[in-house]
Amino acid sequence: MTPRHFLVRGLAAGLIAGILAFAVAYTVGEPQVDAAIAVEEEAAAAPEPAEPTDGHSHDEEDGTEVSRDVQATIGLATGTLAVGIALGGVVGLASAFAVGRVGQLRPSQSTALVALLGFVAFGLVPFLKYPSTPPAVGNPDTISDRTLQFFAMQAISLLAMLAAVLLARRLLGSLGTYRTILASGGAYLLVVILAAVLMPTVNEIGDFPADTLWYFRLSSLLTIATMWGTIGIVLAGLIGRLHDKESASAARRDLAATL
Repeated sequence: MTPRHFLVRGLAAGLIAGILAFAVAYTVGEPQVDAAIAVEEEAAAAPEPAEPTDGHSHDEEDGTEVSRDVQATIGLATGTLAVGIALGGVVGLASAFAVGRVGQLRPSQSTALVALLGFVAFGLVPFLKYPSTPPAVGNPDTISDRTLQFFAMQAISLLAMLAAVLLARRLLGSLGTYRTILASGGAYLLVVILAAVLMPTVNEIGDFPADTLWYFRLSSLLTIATMWGTIGIVLAGLIGRLHDKESASAARRDLAATL
């Protein structure tokens, strides 16, 4: 198996993941976005007459408006598919690198492990520190700062996970699987918890309804989990099938060589 095999299958898994993530985001997430926009419009209409909304979003650039229908369908689908394909390719290449370097795991098992660690480091931990926020939440003047803080937390988490994996490889031979997992996992948790404590805390919720915020963030996390879970399951299955096929071919060649 070559990195190309992993990349092609990773891209295919990412495409499937993007489709499923779009389905989850559209059915579960978009109603929460609409609810948040309704809260925003109600708050904006209170102090002064509001501008006509005619079903359009408040996101403008150079006077150009994008309708909510386009945002919730074509825009959402384009975004989730692009992210899914990109993540699938990255996970595929990382899985190719991990083959034979993670204990005695089979290629399908190491691929599933890469996807799981990627979800934790790239998706879950940054989300826990800086969860997504719907429209009407947060000060528009701090968007740039909040975005940089999220990406900084994401980078710290990824680097800490990489360091934890390298540490696990060094300790596995001497400590065994169980104690290696405890040591490397504990080191990762120590770094990300320390980073989360030291990095700025964002508290710009105001009087936004707590239930709407909760369901919005829950739907966002479900979308992220769907994306990563699908990539891991599909890619591990494809790699496992390829490995079994190549193993069977190698066994037939070995048998033929003995005749």
